[in-house]
Amino acid sequence: STQSTWERIRKYCSVVRVLAHTQLRNTSLKQKKAHLMEIQVNGGSVSEKVDFANNLFEKTVDVNSLFTQDELVDVIGVTKGKGYEGVTARWGITKLPRKTHKGLRKVACIGAWHPANVMFTVARSGQDGYHHRTELNKKIYRIGNGADKASGATEFDTTQKSITPMGGFPHYGIVKNDFLMIKGSCPGVKKRVLTIRKSQKIHTSREDVEKVTLKFIDTSSKFGHGNYQTGAERDAFEGPKKPPAVYY
Repeated sequence: STQSTWERIRKYCSVVRVLAHTQLRNTSLKQKKAHLMEIQVNGGSVSEKVDFANNLFEKTVDVNSLFTQDELVDVIGVTKGKGYEGVTARWGITKLPRKTHKGLRKVACIGAWHPANVMFTVARSGQDGYHHRTELNKKIYRIGNGADKASGATEFDTTQKSITPMGGFPHYGIVKNDFLMIKGSCPGVKKRVLTIRKSQKIHTSREDVEKVTLKFIDTSSKFGHGNYQTGAERDAFEGPKKPPAVYY
């Protein structure tokens, strides 16, 4: 029956999509239900698309097979939710004078008498944040694996250290699997799923096509105030510690 299904797809379908899911058991997240995504297969004939999708069944797709260093990608995600906000926080309008009657964090006039409706350009209160956003042209600085003890080392800084900072990433923990280091920020809170796609533009500027050579990756604690890059460096600087008390 499976073979007949393939033949029907080859004969009648013009678009082929695959269902891909994340492997949450390999992360430190408490969530158990995997994220499911439908991805379209492009290029080649329908028969070639079906064969390509069939060869990927029950297999992992590593980040190394999709992206390369110094490549520009787009990051798609859902921003941090702010809840129901007023016009001042939501749109950044100027507050009214202090002595204003019935509040000052308001829009003084929301429109003329005619036309007898409120224009879409007028700032109004409502949901702020938790919006679907796409950020363009993020340059990939490094692709590595958190299990590699030298994933945080560079050509200039040869210290054997992992990409995870001391104490772990705040509100996330320890990176144990493949990671992607990009320039700048990305939308959303920690642990929220992101979609990374190849850039839709043709990049020709010097900034876009230049090769990046990282000189130093800071792995000091992002939660405390220490500047130690590794635990061994801290022990060497602070010296032997007081032994723990033993009670009899």
